Amino acid sequence: MKPFSFVAIYLLFWVICAFVVLPFGVKTADEAGIDKVAGQADSAPAHFRPGRIILWTTILASLAYALFFVNYRYGWITIDTLSFYTLPKQ
Repeated sequence: MKPFSFVAIYLLFWVICAFVVLPFGVKTADEAGIDKVAGQADSAPAHFRPGRIILWTTILASLAYALFFVNYRYGWITIDTLSFYTLPKQ
């Protein structure tokens, strides 16, 4: 696999992990006990911390990518091991 492919796959892992990390630790204004700004959605976070989200996303994506890379290198799980039904050979 080319180096650009490894970077592209890591970025895909990073984006997916960002959506996984986003809901954790979020409190709404009602839960935090602070006043809402006029026009604020009820579900909007009271304190948005992008640095924390980026840090945790990078950690999770790096772990997931490391598992992917090791599996790619050593072939622990392949398409053949995942297929529950194989076509008969002719």
